[in-house]
Amino acid sequence: MDYLSIIKQPINQELDEFISLFNQSLTHEEGLLAKALEHIRNRGGKRMRPILMLLIAKNFGKVTHVAQNAAIGLELLHTASLVHDDVVDESGERRGQASVNATYNNKVAVLVGDYILSTALLKVALTGSDAIVKDLAELGRTLSNGEILQLTNISNQKISEEVYYQVIRQKTAALFESCAVIGAKAGNADEDAIEAVRLFGRNIGIIFQIRDDIFDYYDSKEIGKPTGNDMAEGKLTLPVIHALNSTGNEEMIALAMKVKEGDVNADEIDRLVAFTKENGGIEYAEKRMSDFHQEALSFISTYVKDAEIAASLNAYLDFVIQRRN
Repeated sequence: MDYLSIIKQPINQELDEFISLFNQSLTHEEGLLAKALEHIRNRGGKRMRPILMLLIAKNFGKVTHVAQNAAIGLELLHTASLVHDDVVDESGERRGQASVNATYNNKVAVLVGDYILSTALLKVALTGSDAIVKDLAELGRTLSNGEILQLTNISNQKISEEVYYQVIRQKTAALFESCAVIGAKAGNADEDAIEAVRLFGRNIGIIFQIRDDIFDYYDSKEIGKPTGNDMAEGKLTLPVIHALNSTGNEEMIALAMKVKEGDVNADEIDRLVAFTKENGGIEYAEKRMSDFHQEALSFISTYVKDAEIAASLNAYLDFVIQRRN
């Protein structure tokens, strides 16, 4: 099924306008900055976050310049955070393309990220909405706090599903939640609808991250990262957390501690990955995705009256769960 075509159908014209305006905002006349921004523009992406914001805005009203500037601002904030994350994680690749820090250096990457962040603030200011400006500023703080929490969790001796959710709620889920909330505000939704759409966006973000984490247990060129990459970076994700806590296997827990200490080798990671698969870690993570999916569906049935938008949001959820990269 061509999920993306169904998803985009209600907002094809608005999305084309967004992409044009977004690319303009990532353009500079000359010099190193121009080259670095072009490098970032070229990696494109599916634009799942701005698509969500535009769909929610249209559901509650229409896609105005307020919604467009908000969508551009949020996507720029997300882009800046990825540039900075690649520096923090010492990543050499992003979406199958060399990262900014690998192409240039860390200094250039940090400064380019700062430039994009400042452009995000400029775009969101053009909404003329104090509430939306505040939401975007709070999102920036939440994302930074989520990164710090994740770094702190690496050295935490406790292997906790609760802490796992704390981290992803402040990283991936916060982005989707903000898209949904800001879209609703741009569409002049009432307070009850805004709170309902907040949970809807959060659930999408949690599903998105769990699917990303499952990818780490399989080797695929489509995904663009090797098996066990998260563990190599000191991260324990939901599948292995469940397998460890459900079995209490002391040998594997000892290996998990080595992951957290950054002292694990490739063979040990392979053993942990195999252990996770053999002890229901993947199935458990897929069940949790299904649970969050069911919660998200209740928002659509209650607050989405337009059949085309409802079909789009249902396809959006299906795509997030079933995507392969």
